[in-house]
Amino acid sequence: ESTMKQRKLGTMQVTEIGAGCMSISSNYGPPAPKEQGLKTIRKAFENGVTFFDTAEVYGPYTNEALVGEALQSVRDQVKIATKFGFAIDGTIALDSRPEHIRKVVEESLKRLRTDRIDLYYQHRVDPNVPIEDVAGAVKELIQQGKILHFGLSEPSAKTIRRAHAVQPVSAVQTEYSLWTRNPEIAVLDTCRELGITFVAFSPVARGVLANGVRAVEALAEKDLRRTMPRFDAQNWPHNLALVDRFNALAVAHGVTPAQLSLAWVLSRG
Repeated sequence: ESTMKQRKLGTMQVTEIGAGCMSISSNYGPPAPKEQGLKTIRKAFENGVTFFDTAEVYGPYTNEALVGEALQSVRDQVKIATKFGFAIDGTIALDSRPEHIRKVVEESLKRLRTDRIDLYYQHRVDPNVPIEDVAGAVKELIQQGKILHFGLSEPSAKTIRRAHAVQPVSAVQTEYSLWTRNPEIAVLDTCRELGITFVAFSPVARGVLANGVRAVEALAEKDLRRTMPRFDAQNWPHNLALVDRFNALAVAHGVTPAQLSLAWVLSRG
């Protein structure tokens, strides 16, 4: 019972719960001390996790470097996902031009201390670059052995189909939890139809369904969550009331809120 269960992703077997490493380095307040970050990632591996998620924009760059260092000694025992698609030039511009992809993949490989990336996601769809061009560039990298699987993050069902026609998409990553149900509109059905693995990010609702946020004002000043409507002064009291009902359900079943939230996501397939 203590062994982490496996699920299929492309040609890979990965643990059904992966470790998202973003918040160690960015977006939810100041970065953790490096040694604490390394210890956290290694502890996940010791507890059976073999699927780790990062991106060049986390930090930027520092999270990939942290993941690379933490997992270097067990590289052949884990699968690493990272992402491309931002300009990272002081703006929040998107850049998925094929020439940009070819450049940044080399940089990610160096930071991750590896000769291949198991899963390479387009971090956000770039409206200025046809998705067919993006898929074509990734296809070339797969042929070169630098990338093993192609993924998309937050695409529409239509975009998934267009990309999949050029290079099979192995994974689609989008926020999904009891609190965030958008993929149920069309994306989950499209993934099931095409045989694409759906990877839920923020499955514990950005910490909320892990009983990790009670007061928005307690979040760090630059915490990304402060910018989200669900956390604003008008919406948060209503959401917190729902969270309290959810927490009561967890207590009734003798599990933690995080366990109940993850169990629900896993039950969706």
